[in-house]
Amino acid sequence: MNFTNKVVIVTGSGKGIGRSIALTYASEGAMVILAEKDPETGTDAEKAIKASGFTAVFIRTDISDPEDIKRMVGETVRLFNTIDILINNAGISEWASPYELPVEEWDKVINTNLRGTFLCSREAAMVMKEHGGGSIVNIASTRAFMSEPDSEAYAASKGGIVALTHALAASFAGDHIRVNCISPGWIETGDYTRLRETDHKQHYSGRVGKPEDIAKACLYLTDYGNDFINGTNIIIDGGMTRKMIYE
Repeated sequence: MNFTNKVVIVTGSGKGIGRSIALTYASEGAMVILAEKDPETGTDAEKAIKASGFTAVFIRTDISDPEDIKRMVGETVRLFNTIDILINNAGISEWASPYELPVEEWDKVINTNLRGTFLCSREAAMVMKEHGGGSIVNIASTRAFMSEPDSEAYAASKGGIVALTHALAASFAGDHIRVNCISPGWIETGDYTRLRETDHKQHYSGRVGKPEDIAKACLYLTDYGNDFINGTNIIIDGGMTRKMIYE
């Protein structure tokens, strides 16, 4: 894999999975755009990456705002002339009974997670096709395929992202832009040491996931040597969704 001087946008990159993805690409020599809504975490991530000797630029971006997305992409092109890779990671959740979930909250989740992913992809693709192509990875969730109660908006948005992935792959194929998807399972972004033995045992891999597990998969999917992988969704969950549990 060689990502030296590749221009990579990572949305929702101030913390958690997104931050790990951004740091991983930067450590591989990429020039990373931190498209993050929160100024505090975005600035902190930029400083941390630069302190390690890598290249990163924080651009405050609310992906629920179409104009914000256009501005972020425009600024990226102004700074680096092109876009090689887009990682659509940003997302929010809202847990409420379907009997009580306000329409406004439903729209907020869908507009951020699903519409935001579409608009970021479209804006980035318009740049990519002018420079010979590129690669997009959408971050969905195993909640696109299994659910807990009161998760309708989040599940719908993530299921939509999985479907959107193969639709965009079809539409962008002629422009040499690949689109793939990762559906993470339980990825612990807090204090890993506080997890219980029973948490780890829910996984065939014997442990709960870490953000770097998803970051490494992004590298794999966007490696230019893996151009035969297109329009697919990879579930990365340590086998958790395949484990039969009887209560």
